[in-house]
Amino acid sequence: MMNLSNSAKVLWGKKKTYNSQQLWLPLVAHLIDTKNVINWLFNHWISDGQREIIYENLSEEKAQQLVNFLGYSHDIGKATPAFQTKKSYNQDESLDKEVVEKLIRNGFAGLDSLVLANAKESPHNRAGEALLEKFGLNKNVGAIIGGHHGKPENKAPRNQLDEYKSNYWQTFNESEAQKHWQKVQKELVDYGLRLIGFTDLKEVPKVNQQQAVLLTGLLIMADWIASSEYLNDDMSKPMFPTIDINQSFDDLDMNARYRRAIKTWKAHEDTWEPERVTDIPGHYQKRWGVYPRPVQEKISEIIGEATDPGIVIIEAPMGIGKTEIALTAAEQLAFYSGRTGLYMGLPTQATSNAMFTRIKNWLESVGNEEGKKLSIKLMHGKAQFNKEYTNLIKAENIDSDGDGSESVVINSWFSGKKSVLDEFTVGTVDNLLLMGLKQKHLFLKHLGFSNKVVVIDEVHAYDAYMSSYLDKVLEWLGAYHVPVVILSATLPKKRRNELLQAYSLGKFGTKKFEAASNWQENQTYPLMSMLDNKNLVQVSDFEKQKVKDIDVFRITDDEQEVINFAVSKIEDGGIAGIIVNTVKRAQALVELVPDGIPTMLLHSAFLAPDRSALEDELQGKIGKRGSRPEKLIVIGTQVLEQSLDIDFDVMFTDIAPMDLILQRVGRLHRHNIERPKKLEVPQLYVMGATEYGSYSSANEAIYERYLLLKTDHFLSDKITLPDDISPLVQSVYDKNTDYQDDELAKARSVFDADKEKSEEKAGKFQIEDPKSRRIIHGWLGMAQLGIDKDEVRAQATVRDIKETIEVILLQKRKDGYYLLDGRKVADLEENRDKIIAQQVIRLPVVVTPNIGKSINYLEGITIDKFRAWQQSIWLKGALALVLDEQQKTDFNGWNLSYSPKLGLRYEKQDNGC
Repeated sequence: MMNLSNSAKVLWGKKKTYNSQQLWLPLVAHLIDTKNVINWLFNHWISDGQREIIYENLSEEKAQQLVNFLGYSHDIGKATPAFQTKKSYNQDESLDKEVVEKLIRNGFAGLDSLVLANAKESPHNRAGEALLEKFGLNKNVGAIIGGHHGKPENKAPRNQLDEYKSNYWQTFNESEAQKHWQKVQKELVDYGLRLIGFTDLKEVPKVNQQQAVLLTGLLIMADWIASSEYLNDDMSKPMFPTIDINQSFDDLDMNARYRRAIKTWKAHEDTWEPERVTDIPGHYQKRWGVYPRPVQEKISEIIGEATDPGIVIIEAPMGIGKTEIALTAAEQLAFYSGRTGLYMGLPTQATSNAMFTRIKNWLESVGNEEGKKLSIKLMHGKAQFNKEYTNLIKAENIDSDGDGSESVVINSWFSGKKSVLDEFTVGTVDNLLLMGLKQKHLFLKHLGFSNKVVVIDEVHAYDAYMSSYLDKVLEWLGAYHVPVVILSATLPKKRRNELLQAYSLGKFGTKKFEAASNWQENQTYPLMSMLDNKNLVQVSDFEKQKVKDIDVFRITDDEQEVINFAVSKIEDGGIAGIIVNTVKRAQALVELVPDGIPTMLLHSAFLAPDRSALEDELQGKIGKRGSRPEKLIVIGTQVLEQSLDIDFDVMFTDIAPMDLILQRVGRLHRHNIERPKKLEVPQLYVMGATEYGSYSSANEAIYERYLLLKTDHFLSDKITLPDDISPLVQSVYDKNTDYQDDELAKARSVFDADKEKSEEKAGKFQIEDPKSRRIIHGWLGMAQLGIDKDEVRAQATVRDIKETIEVILLQKRKDGYYLLDGRKVADLEENRDKIIAQQVIRLPVVVTPNIGKSINYLEGITIDKFRAWQQSIWLKGALALVLDEQQKTDFNGWNLSYSPKLGLRYEKQDNGC
């Protein structure tokens, strides 16, 4: 092994002053740290399935050497005058002077007087790529070096060394200084090559696009770990700390340093080792304490017989147990594909919270069986307020806080952009869709998801815009051979076919696969569709399901008449559910309910704690094991159709597309319980569809008129579940069922144009399809500026929703500020900031037509009245909206008010004209 010169050993990689102590880390130490970390991650952290992608065209030895090369070489661009003359982050002139003098003493003469006019044109990631490619590295791998800070160059930096010579070699013209820099740079490169087992840069193998993306993600992760001085900034848990300025590289024990760091980082958390599922009935009994239904058992058995399962789509009725099928499939598919994690994606935060409990319980069973502590992450904007999640013990605190018996834990290192790297994650589906959006550090999302079995629930809830992102993501998941399970009760056959083809295109490079001649027209139900290698397996010969006949009636949408009728239906007892399409209509209806009739209202315009409490109360009253009241009217919006396992005796619904009506019907007579005599037969009352083509502007603003017309046309006076589910859905979404009608033809034209517009808009910021021969230059080009730093904006981008503002609502009284539940802010003691942060609500889009202007106004209020928030980890960046003693305020020409009964209301101010 060659020895390094002092010139190479005095180049700095990191420097800082802490508590008056001057600290630094030699560049070569950081290069070796990162090499050691990425080597460990490659061998012990990524899954067998991910390694198979890296091994695709490489021997195991070459792949290992390549990974080590990336870790060692990633910061070679710091061995340049442009970087070595940079000032320290905290502007410690004394430290900067000491470092430069050390460089001068070891051969880098003239650095103290060097002034570089364009140093910023050669950031160290770009400089590293330029230098290594000059020395002979191929561009495929060079692009990874250039992209290790989250975004690759748009093209190879060929002109860097000609246009900015002094950034690399101190002078523009040939000189002794130039030769010295070139000699040391070559020395560092050669040292790394020998350390790894190469003799020349030309031996570094090329990689395809998928490999480059995963390796870039792995390099970013390794660099972050190797740059962590202490685990989560806890000084008692050292990882790769800087050293005193008077110490040198020779004072470091690089092997001991690395081993201590990895032991600290990986402490108290294990890796899932999925096993083959052989006894399906026994497995269900072990995980859930019940034996599987026939449809569950058959689907699980068929998945277990597959040789190369890819995507599985399960279409089955509400309440059939699709979640248990999916989790069993996750264990089966993880075993087949060599994955060690799971992602469960759902439409909303509420559905994610509900599913989190079920996934946590499943994971506890898995962890207890294997004797392991498995880490889980809840991924959505309000995860920190989920008590069940935050009550889980942190992995790094087990020695001090727990007895060691916990099987499910939280690893705090996996937070922010790193959340997706945790092995088990539950969250809103936009976390998955963001895998298709151009944004800095996208490589980490690809690295994280490529290690998981991906389950997507309620996929029917995605519009054309979101579906475009989902198709893109499925292509990439297919390219990584990631198993995918998709669940739906009401999926149009055209959409099912598109999902299968998108995955096939990514995995095999073609939308074509072996299948029965009529596979595209399959309308059987329940139905399982699975790509087993290039063969489509479709199974529908399940045991006959118990049927439920639902009587369907059409009634007026007049609010007073609806309430009068609902009251009459439960006069002898019962639970009536009224699901409407807008918050305003829900609020108007609840105010018309007569005194003495118990009523609940649920929609999205409640404060987060109020909504959570309402959901818990509703679940407690009409959930699966709820204490049902004698009578109750529940009024709500679409939140009732998705998130809650609740049961109505009679249901009223606004007209909506057929699949959503069927979703709502899934809450009608959901459980096998005794009911009031008049409501023993399930009754569905559809509001606003008494006259064909007349559905109100509010309904048509939310749902396409084309779908409403066809739903109106095909909805009969009886629905038989589950037999009618697929035929009814296909009749609305299949254009071959269009009938002769001028209104329908006009509406279809608008529908097609809107769909095309949505797909075109969605494609604007999407990454390209996976193509093995491409390199990653320009992969994230033309991304929206700052999108990676704004989670809300990013989520809005993949959901095609207008940006809105989230505010903390407080009340101003004479003696100070209050929460809207009556607690005085000044009297809050424990967790005050966290409690305040929970008082959030999203303002309606119509109230904030000019987002920038609204934010500036709210920032002014917040800084003026709550300046201390900027020092709080819970409240920094939050915006306050203050209500008066009547819980009202004026904002942007609107009268806003809030009550725990109705939620947030808004009315346009009368300007007197």
